[in-house]
Amino acid sequence: MKRILVVDDEENIRELYRDELVEEGYEVELATDGLDALRKFDSFRPDLVTLDVKMPGLDGLEVLRRIREKNASVPVLLL
Repeated sequence: MKRILVVDDEENIRELYRDELVEEGYEVELATDGLDALRKFDSFRPDLVTLDVKMPGLDGLEVLRRIREKNASVPVLLL
């Protein structure tokens, strides 16, 4: 099963993505901000990351930069 990490500071957006992706058969982990995303990226080891660009604290571009330092091959969708 493919694993997707959904990162967004808005709860309704996270839940919407989770519900749709789970219905399609994906395993989904949710992160509420940039630091949470980086922790979960290491433990969940996703096949794909959906990443909100505008978040408090670490924004999406900084999270993307740090993800690329860890693993350059994981696809990331910036939203």
